[in-house]
Amino acid sequence: MTTALLLAFAALLATPARSQTTAVDRAQVGRQVFFDATLSEPRGVSCASCHNPDLGWAGNNGSVTGVAAGSHRDRLGRRNTPTVSYAAFVPPFAVKAVREDGRWVRKAVGGLFWDGRASSFEEQARGPLFAAAEMNLSGEADLAARLRAAPYADALRAAFGLSADADDATWAAAGIAALGAFQRSPEVSPFSSKYDAVLRREARFTPAEARGRRLFMAEDKGNCAACHVVAERSRDPRRHLFTDFTYDALGLARNPRIPANADPDFFDLGLCGPDRRRPDGLDAAVCGAFRVPTLRNVAKRPFYFHNGLFTDLAQAVRFYVQRDTHPRDWYPRGGGNRVLRFDDLPARHRGNVNVDEAPYDRRPGQAPRLSEAEIADVVAFLRTLDDGYTR
Repeated sequence: MTTALLLAFAALLATPARSQTTAVDRAQVGRQVFFDATLSEPRGVSCASCHNPDLGWAGNNGSVTGVAAGSHRDRLGRRNTPTVSYAAFVPPFAVKAVREDGRWVRKAVGGLFWDGRASSFEEQARGPLFAAAEMNLSGEADLAARLRAAPYADALRAAFGLSADADDATWAAAGIAALGAFQRSPEVSPFSSKYDAVLRREARFTPAEARGRRLFMAEDKGNCAACHVVAERSRDPRRHLFTDFTYDALGLARNPRIPANADPDFFDLGLCGPDRRRPDGLDAAVCGAFRVPTLRNVAKRPFYFHNGLFTDLAQAVRFYVQRDTHPRDWYPRGGGNRVLRFDDLPARHRGNVNVDEAPYDRRPGQAPRLSEAEIADVVAFLRTLDDGYTR
């Protein structure tokens, strides 16, 4: 981030919103920025192109490869677009000491993007706005010029108190801050799912949904809540975010539709790159780990996991429970018909894959932790996490 933009952010943030009305105004103009398809080069792509509310605030700008397309349709990213749904609750990235199995271990927690490299919406927004493979703006001056020409320019100026002679960095900072205000608004985190209605005692789960919830929570079955955490005894929806914000290596199969994967020497290692360096205080055991996403609005998303490998929610759940019992169904074959497990990681990091917790703690030939009927029940429960529920 340039010094000028840092100073502009500091000036904007040093003066808090003058009132609740001002905060709402900032979110409202931020909504217009978020859906503005003139903020790309060539024009036609907005933030909402990859964070579509109808797709659970995810989506890949129409790409069918599992990863996002940019404003130039032939430029594809390396990862599936993460949802911004409930991202307002993601804590800043940190390495923390936590107690596990009677010992202290250091773990990465929080941060935006799949690898946590941004600790705020304002920091995150610069990625897609200025990335050649995404919205492809040339810099702050380019963004500022488009904001000045936008139909909401006066609203943006008023919401952030921009002077008549505000420079490019200040305009760019205001536009980016507006995006942050919108993404922190209730529209993006409405807590309006059936699950929330059940928390409020305004609805009841169907028998299948109730069975799915029990399987989701059970440590000897789905064990989903080990990472997709909820506070069972609380009725505060903010304590039911379905993530602990930590990082895990799932051992996904390689997605051959990602152009970068045509290079056999390329591997996406999450916390260890290519978009960040391994965080200080963590060793190579975190290579291949990605942040645990919220499951809110999960059934609306068109692609699953960081590499967009699956397009079907039931198939994503099935992978969790059959990865180790039926590896031939999930991974390619190599010489001698050998199954190439965890082939989206280099051999030196395949030992980082989680194989200890249920439902991964199985071997080929053993029964999976969940049957097909139980997978269907878990999916029924997961569908209750989609916002927009009406009786």
